[in-house]
Amino acid sequence: MSMWKMSDALRHQIYKYAKLPQTGVSLRQMVQFGPRPSPGTLFHASYFAVHELPIRLSHRVRELENLPLGLSEDPSIRLVRDWYAQSFEELMSVEEPELSDEFRDMLLKNKKDDFMWEGEDSNVKRNYNRNSFVFEDDGVIIRKSNRHDEDSFAEIENSAEPDLFLNCDNNVNSTENEEFEKPLGLKTYFQHAPNDIIYPKEVTDYNKLVTNILVKIKKRHDATVATLARGVQNWKQKNNYKYLNSPINQFLDRFYMSRIGIRMLIGQTITINQQSQKNMQNDDYVGIICLHCNIKEIIRDAIDAARFACEEHFDVMEVPKVKLYCPSDLTFRYVPGHLVHMLFETLKNSLRATIEHHSKLNPGIDLDDIKYPPIKIIVAKGDEDITIKISDEGGGIPRSAVPLIWTYFYTSAEKQIKEDDLQDFHNSHKVPFMGLGVGLPHSRLYARYFSGDLKLISMEGYGTDVYLHLNRLSSSTEPLQ
Repeated sequence: MSMWKMSDALRHQIYKYAKLPQTGVSLRQMVQFGPRPSPGTLFHASYFAVHELPIRLSHRVRELENLPLGLSEDPSIRLVRDWYAQSFEELMSVEEPELSDEFRDMLLKNKKDDFMWEGEDSNVKRNYNRNSFVFEDDGVIIRKSNRHDEDSFAEIENSAEPDLFLNCDNNVNSTENEEFEKPLGLKTYFQHAPNDIIYPKEVTDYNKLVTNILVKIKKRHDATVATLARGVQNWKQKNNYKYLNSPINQFLDRFYMSRIGIRMLIGQTITINQQSQKNMQNDDYVGIICLHCNIKEIIRDAIDAARFACEEHFDVMEVPKVKLYCPSDLTFRYVPGHLVHMLFETLKNSLRATIEHHSKLNPGIDLDDIKYPPIKIIVAKGDEDITIKISDEGGGIPRSAVPLIWTYFYTSAEKQIKEDDLQDFHNSHKVPFMGLGVGLPHSRLYARYFSGDLKLISMEGYGTDVYLHLNRLSSSTEPLQ
């Protein structure tokens, strides 16, 4: 357990900030940075993050301290609360940079900015170095992809690139904001600053300082899903609850959705700064957002990762194959890491269910000798959505259990996760292959973050179809309330 302890003075400050409403950040604001933002533009983003993140963190600390039915007293829940409070304290300790009035006014003055970088709305697709962008979050790690044989993939045509927008959790009434106002420059995440001037050293030093602090904070919170899971599981077992009640599920939905938003803001701020500092600019990426996200490429990455995890878990040489039917040129603006996460979780479920179901149908036969039906992934482009359908023949789910799959810590896996597995998950941040009961509801939150959705239809005795809807019509200029 952490030796850090929250003081009464810090708690008072946190509760004071928890009265402030959050500031929404649209996807358009995030992509307006372009691949080569100026130090001044990065400064404004860093400054925004330093002053906005404590507000978001304070909301979570307050909620973690006021959970119903004694859940707040669980040691793992208190540890997560301390991580959020400690991160709040570190951000509040960042010293304001000393700038001349001229630079301060230029970098932080609130103003409407319709700046558009060249190519922002371009339909031109560019090749990009996929190896330079590694997704690593919540235990899912995607690096260089290893392709399956092309024979296992069928192709169709067409492309698309919708606008999307970011989710923001404004669940605090703005009338509560009477004690103090937000600092200067907090109305927008993006504000254009010229590239053709020499910025003082204080600007670049501040950008590096904020980047280093955010990297440290992001790493601290890597184990949040595991630790929160352990706390709720312990509380659930202690109170002999078979399923979680509605208030706890609602809390977990709010908490995990907020965590996605916090990590989106942290990850974007870190990456745009690192890409600039290390001269890693890429015309297809603005931070962690890919402007022309190729769905087929990302699905293949998720297939490789899920099949490898399945092979490792079941200790077999060959797991069910996956057939992909997708346009080769279907692209749109999205965060590849989010899409990988959703696909990885749903594919894991399909692979596991297929192996377990067909091992029952073939008793006494070694898993490597069973001929499994393939899992099929079909991608279609509509006027409103890009839809990804994942179909398996894994035996399906009983109709009475379908509502339960969207509750946390319910799992249809035959082997439930053990306390030792949760401890290993906490130590390594590696997601257990099955039995945690977070994957589907968490993935649905990722889909809904950009106004999409995740739905499931089951045929008990045969298999399951999962539909991942990615919204194509949402406004990129309006934050989700």
